[in-house]
Amino acid sequence: MYTGVTNDLKRRLHEHREDSLKDKKHFTGKYNAHFLLYWESFGTVTEAIQREKEIKGWLREKKIELIRTSNPDLMFLNERK
Repeated sequence: MYTGVTNDLKRRLHEHREDSLKDKKHFTGKYNAHFLLYWESFGTVTEAIQREKEIKGWLREKKIELIRTSNPDLMFLNERK
């Protein structure tokens, strides 16, 4: 599971998908991690980075619980963003 911060989610999803289909130079490309399951919005970059670090420290099971709070069926949200 990939957790990251961006100021342009649509652009970032496109970059991850392109890497997955072509170069496979980064984590998202190597592991085909370009499907969006969950996202949060913050007022500042500092808040976003703090939350990213918090979530990255969690076990996979806890991350899935968080995702299911707003996406119980684990649907891919790429086209909805």
